[in-house]
Amino acid sequence: MGIVAGLDSSPDFTRIVVCDADTGAVLKQGYAPHPVEGRPSDVDPQAWLLSLGEAAGGGLLEGVQAIGVSSQQNAVVPLDSQGNTVRPALVGGDKRAQVAAADLVDALGGREAWAQAVGCVPQAAQPITKLRWLVKNEPDAAARTAVLLQAHDWLVWQLLGRPVRRTTDRGGASGTGYWSAATGGYRTDLVELALGHQAMLPEVIGPSDAAGTTPEGLLISAGTGETMAAAFGLGIGLGDAVVSLGASGSVMAVHPEALVDNTGMITSLADATGMHLPVVTTLNAVRTLRGTSELLGLPDLESLSELAMKSTPGAHGLVLLPYLEGERTPSLPHTAGTLAGLRRESMKAEHLARAAFEGMLCGLADALDVLRGRGVEVRRVFLLGAAAELAAVQAAAPSIFGAQVVVPQPADYAARGAARQAAWALGVSQGTLDPRNPPAWQGAAAQILEPGEDLAVGQAVRQQFVSVREQTHPGAFRS
Repeated sequence: MGIVAGLDSSPDFTRIVVCDADTGAVLKQGYAPHPVEGRPSDVDPQAWLLSLGEAAGGGLLEGVQAIGVSSQQNAVVPLDSQGNTVRPALVGGDKRAQVAAADLVDALGGREAWAQAVGCVPQAAQPITKLRWLVKNEPDAAARTAVLLQAHDWLVWQLLGRPVRRTTDRGGASGTGYWSAATGGYRTDLVELALGHQAMLPEVIGPSDAAGTTPEGLLISAGTGETMAAAFGLGIGLGDAVVSLGASGSVMAVHPEALVDNTGMITSLADATGMHLPVVTTLNAVRTLRGTSELLGLPDLESLSELAMKSTPGAHGLVLLPYLEGERTPSLPHTAGTLAGLRRESMKAEHLARAAFEGMLCGLADALDVLRGRGVEVRRVFLLGAAAELAAVQAAAPSIFGAQVVVPQPADYAARGAARQAAWALGVSQGTLDPRNPPAWQGAAAQILEPGEDLAVGQAVRQQFVSVREQTHPGAFRS
């Protein structure tokens, strides 16, 4: 079929992979950091184009027939009626918008109303919340905003030469707070609620559709958000969940339908294939390990892992509820962490180290159970993030999650997912691929870990954690 490229514009850099369209084998790669210091909340989108140009240097894209674009989620690019940026793009977590998020929740009548409307409750990071912040803090910029694009929409539009037609995909649209994965449509009334007036929104095209063709004849696929692209690059399907270990944690799974969750714990996203990606997040994952490491005076997480392996499952009765930043799952925004089960024999550094790993994993298992409780099948858990390589994580995760754990080799899965989308759109345009079935690329190289005989032990650790959680925060998971 030919050669395709996937471009991932993350918060910090642009990564490009050039792949064989039939097999997914990576042929070439390019990389360039954005010309931006740190991670500001406002970024001129031209920075993304500059790093894109640099990453594609040296003839990297020669012979490429199609490009897919993945980009950071939650970035909103406000344009005026001429297509010029009204102000720099609002990107990232953007804690500035926390008050705006609460305003929006109240304005529609509460969390349940939002869950029913668009499958998620406004958070500070979401585009819809940033629009409300803009109205309150930069009313002139808000008044001049006529078109709303996300980062990958804007990049696709630029690559195509800024045509009249602007497009997005279901995955990207589902994170905005003004598009519903359940109905497959925009809620323009919510844009008006946030921005104070209507704005033009990009057309949502199908997963295998092309956004257009450049003047040079290069096909550009729909593009999508980083989360959806990474899931597509990993090759996850029904029965698969992905647990991401960052400072905070996230659990997502593939499901055939959108989930409406009135508690707001589940964010109902769409994926890059036509399915759905319900997501549950926890505020405390690797930050739990880092905090424990600092408390014990250890230099790094590898040392904490080695220490934890000197303990045994259950950490001699020590249980750490890892709610160090408050918690979102369960909804305990103002709580703190709890260390329970202190006895003279358990007051050893290795047991605290073990309790930190088990507490983090049990918190993520709680998030997995939120999805399981809504009928989501979980047969395999893909474990992502640098901490997934730690021996203490790998020893405990399969039995605590109660599932096979897959630890993929580190790779640029978002860029690979974008390339796979490009191959799909190219194949459909050539009549060699079905628009309903993506190209069957080789799966990620990975370690496979089975719960095996440890399953009962892991479930006992889990039960010990649940007992302490219920004693300390009774009914925390009741809707």
